[in-house]
Formats: sequence, structure tokens, C-alpha cells
Amino acid sequence: MVKELRSSRNALRRGTVVALTLSIALASVSPVAAQSLSDRFKSLFGGKSDEPAQPKPAPAPGQPADDDVDCPQVTVRAGASTYAVGASGKPAVGNEIRFQATITKMARECARSGSDITARIGIQGRVIAGPAGAPATVEVPLRIAVVQGGVGEKVIASKAYRTTVEMSEGGSVPFTFVAEDLAYPMPSAAVADSYIFYVGFDPQALSPEPKGRKRK
Repeated sequence: MVKELRSSRNALRRGTVVALTLSIALASVSPVAAQSLSDRFKSLFGGKSDEPAQPKPAPAPGQPADDDVDCPQVTVRAGASTYAVGASGKPAVGNEIRFQATITKMARECARSGSDITARIGIQGRVIAGPAGAPATVEVPLRIAVVQGGVGEKVIASKAYRTTVEMSEGGSVPFTFVAEDLAYPMPSAAVADSYIFYVGFDPQALSPEPKGRKRK
């Protein structure tokens, strides 16, 4: 009888420990797991997920609602998903890498303004220090373009951007950038489905713009 009582008490203790462990684990995981995709996009665009949605103003007479605007899909341009920088005068390979940046998430939002569409493109990524040691601050060059796909791809609009990332001792820092000013003419219904937003790293964005020729 005594043995059975001790066994029951031990089983109860083990059950209590397991339940406590599970509750702690769920408490630490649930806020992240419960975060919806729309919440992450709101955070990406600077909004707060707990704010009530504000009613949109009514469209001007003769203008379609923003919901009717066809907002192209956003994807990373092939070959432009990573950006690595090597030690001075050396290629960014192996132990010569100072840092490497990657794109991890993207989001987009479109609104009509007259006969144009203005897009907000959000990019999240991460900069990781390499064996050669990263500087205190890193300039990340980005390019965003809206392209009409098809047999003969056509660039409708393209713009270069830069964002500065403060590195930490841990050597792995996330970054977020939102382009607010990418505008392009509203496409016709016949070609709207072939439009796409391309994002990627573009080292040429760090080069100074060429100066115009001086008039004699």
C-alpha cells in the first residue's frame, strides 16, 4: 500500500513538471507562432498589428477603388539575392569575406494616383559578418524594378536605393527597408497580369551618379 502511494505521488510530480515545462515552452513560442502573415506585413510597413483598421477614403468620381488596382507579385531577381563584400582588393570568397547580406522577406502595396500607380515595396533581410571582419556600419545597395514579363522582357521603371545597417558584436543583424516612391504608368488590362516587381542587391547603387557634362 505504501509503495503504491509513493508511486502515485511520483507520477503526480512527474506530471506536474511536464505540464509546467510545456506551459513555459508554449508561453515563449505562442506570441511568434500566433503572428499572422498580415501582422508581419503591417510591421514591415511600419504599422501596428493591434491598431484598428482605418476606413479608406472614398475614391474620386470616375476613379476606381484601390482594391481594384492590380498589384504585381514581388520576387527576387535571379542572381541578386545575396551581396558579399571581400577584404580590400580581394574577392569575396572564403576567409576574405567581410560581410554578406541576404534578402529574406518581401511585401508590396499599390495605390492609384491619377494615371499612375505608386508602389510601396518592403524588403527584410540580414547582414552577417564574415571571417575577415565586418565594419561598424554597412551600406546595403538595393534595386527595385517593375518589369513587363514575356518573350521580350521590358523594364517599365527601375530605381536604386541604399540603406545603412549598424553591425553588432554578434555579427548577424536584420534590416528592413521600405521604398515609398516607385511609380509607373497604369498598365492596360491586356498586359497587367504580366507585370512583376523585381528586388535585389545592386552594387552599382553605391556608385556616385555621373555628373552632367558642362556646357561650353
